[in-house]
Amino acid sequence: MSQRSEDAGRGKDASDVRDDGRDTDSAAGVASVASVAAHEDADGREVAAAGAAGAQEAAGAGLGFDEDLDLDSEPVRVRRQKMEALRAKGIDPFGHRFERTHHAREIVDGFQMFEGNTVRIAGRLMAMRSHGKATFADLLDLSGRIQIYAKLDQLGDEAYELFTSLDIGDIVGVEGKVFRTRRGEVTVEITRFDLLSKALRPLPEKWHGLADVDLRYRQRYLDLIVNPEVREVFLKRTAIVRAVRAFLDSRGYIEVETSAMHTIPGGATARPFITHHNALDIDLYLRIALELHLKRLIVGGLEKVYEIGRVFRNEGISTKHNPEFTMLELYEAYADYTDMMNLAEDLIHYVAVQVLGQTRVEYQGAVIDLTPPWPRKTMVEAVRERTGVDFDAIESDEDARAAARRLGVEIDPAASRGKALSEIYEELVESTLVSPVFVMDHPIEISPLAKKKADDPRYTYRFELIMGGREMANAFSELNDPIDQRERFEAQVALRAQGDDEAHRMDEDFLRALEHGMPPTGGMGVGIDRLAMILTNQNSLRDVILFPTMRPRK
Repeated sequence: MSQRSEDAGRGKDASDVRDDGRDTDSAAGVASVASVAAHEDADGREVAAAGAAGAQEAAGAGLGFDEDLDLDSEPVRVRRQKMEALRAKGIDPFGHRFERTHHAREIVDGFQMFEGNTVRIAGRLMAMRSHGKATFADLLDLSGRIQIYAKLDQLGDEAYELFTSLDIGDIVGVEGKVFRTRRGEVTVEITRFDLLSKALRPLPEKWHGLADVDLRYRQRYLDLIVNPEVREVFLKRTAIVRAVRAFLDSRGYIEVETSAMHTIPGGATARPFITHHNALDIDLYLRIALELHLKRLIVGGLEKVYEIGRVFRNEGISTKHNPEFTMLELYEAYADYTDMMNLAEDLIHYVAVQVLGQTRVEYQGAVIDLTPPWPRKTMVEAVRERTGVDFDAIESDEDARAAARRLGVEIDPAASRGKALSEIYEELVESTLVSPVFVMDHPIEISPLAKKKADDPRYTYRFELIMGGREMANAFSELNDPIDQRERFEAQVALRAQGDDEAHRMDEDFLRALEHGMPPTGGMGVGIDRLAMILTNQNSLRDVILFPTMRPRK
């Protein structure tokens, strides 16, 4: 459907309009919505009444948002009747291709260049304000909002009547000239418009219709429409991933893709999701990490590889965890975990500058300075600074468990010294570390894929990067000794036999790869979702994942 006035020029008094109506009700005056519906109906009364009800709906007159409106509900019924009325007039309510010339933001920001020029824009109607023979509306596209302006004497009776019959939420294409109202609002005066998609359900009310956080996650499309700050978060997330790729590509890393279904889940301590391959009649596991396949590529001589991919762990859901999330894993031959620390600093600093234009970010009331270098401390030092307990002075498993109990940390009666140190750190220390810090030298019991420290084999060449009280990255000097690796796997298998469902499994093929020789290697995993949380100041993982896992509503 297209509506074009005979005069392509802007009306002579367009710049002299009284105002843009922004102090009126957001949809006041849309009662003319009834007019299109009353077109050729033999009786006319039912359809006209439906149109009037639609005007009330558009004005938000007492209608709260109900996600479960059925097709027989009044707001939906009215919109469907208007859809049928359009069809009866030969107008397709779901439109066709529309060629845009610009987005809203570039017109608003570049007004001086666009003033008086004809542009073609498209988007969703978010508000309508009628003043008799003139109607203002807000149009939303990916870049933001812009005001559009329809005049009766410009469009003609039929086209103007049709425009004022549109509902909030309808998607339209507009052609018109750019001007600025007396109030200074950059506006496009419509000379032609196309209805591109009729919205059959009403949008939430602007300020409070989508405050239900659970509903925002379940119906993210509505969240993106009515909450511009949410849209900005996800645009920044996309920019973050783009910047990560640009940085690694510039350092000579090769991006690869590895399989998401594994015969043996490995590379992390986590419970996997299980699926079944019918043709092969075998169980497969959704990957819990990218690590072991990428290390096989290091064995194969690719030397510097990375992958950004979805990882799946069958664990609880919280503000810090989602069963599927996005990981960056990278591996570099002939490097170690100190190289990975330097790389992590440079990478995150680069991403912050590219996405935010600065290195000081506000996160949940705290200011985090991402300028390298960042502090480095051992896990023993971090625990001692926070709790006063010095694990350098603790030798036995029993004394370590006793120290944990004194600190109020619940501990398994059979926990080792290293496990007790890790539990104390995770429960009492990690969440207090706001500014970036590398916590190094993790116990060997919790690091089955990391190389032992030469001067103290109780620990490994491993670090976690902590920022905002959360783990941002995890890195090793990778274990490349196949004999040591087999012993570590065997210890993990023993833990599984004792009931630890998250312990690592034996992976003979990976051991076979190591037996062919893997060079000394530095490896690192970075949680893309958590990095996005820091750089967009979000407290929950669900606020940076477009469609987080949710329990189905009954």
